[in-house]
Amino acid sequence: MICPRRGFHQRGAATYIANGDGHRALPGDADVNDAMPERQTARHEKHSPQVTACPGVAKPSRPHPPRVECGDLPFLIKRDGTWLYRGSPIGRKELVCLFSSVLKRSADGDYWLETPAERGRIQVEDVPWIAVEMDWSGNGRDQVLSFRTNVDQVVTAGPEHPIRVKHDYLTCEPTPYITIRMSETVALEARIGRAVYYELVALAVPGLVAGRRVLGVWSQGMFFSLGDLPHGADCGLCEA
Repeated sequence: MICPRRGFHQRGAATYIANGDGHRALPGDADVNDAMPERQTARHEKHSPQVTACPGVAKPSRPHPPRVECGDLPFLIKRDGTWLYRGSPIGRKELVCLFSSVLKRSADGDYWLETPAERGRIQVEDVPWIAVEMDWSGNGRDQVLSFRTNVDQVVTAGPEHPIRVKHDYLTCEPTPYITIRMSETVALEARIGRAVYYELVALAVPGLVAGRRVLGVWSQGMFFSLGDLPHGADCGLCEA
């Protein structure tokens, strides 16, 4: 089945850390030195000794202070993607996007807010983000699926961003996830929202994975299983 290409709606005004060092850039920071009065600069140069670097001698680097361990921070990410601070929702999306950009996960599964200066552990009920919108193009093995999260991260399902489906042991209800980025050797994931999952199922085709008959989707040349194919269903299968 050939499905038409859909485009994302206009993205939200999310704010990200531009310098990547875990510190938010404040307005005017880049112009602080430029705004210094010329007379103060000249007076400083007049009374400051001139230091000339010796040829071939590298300038000593300033040692980085040790990172401060803050222990447990009063943050909680609810299953629906809501961020709480001391039990109250964080209403500003810009702050949620800022915190999301410095979110890490350790090998033992704990979540951390981490900058070069400090870090602290936070609680997450399921996963940090929700995939709230999907865009697709192409068909069959040439199909490409892209997802937008509730903090406006956009990823394309494929080798670096695989889709997995977890089934409840009692109800067998599927819960799909997609990897957003890696933290050390552990994946930071978004849960694919129910409405988006229904769109994903509508694109599913039968296939074989390790000899099992499954329904799944293609993206960037990879086949991702969504679940076993019901008995008696169409048997036009191909090995993924």
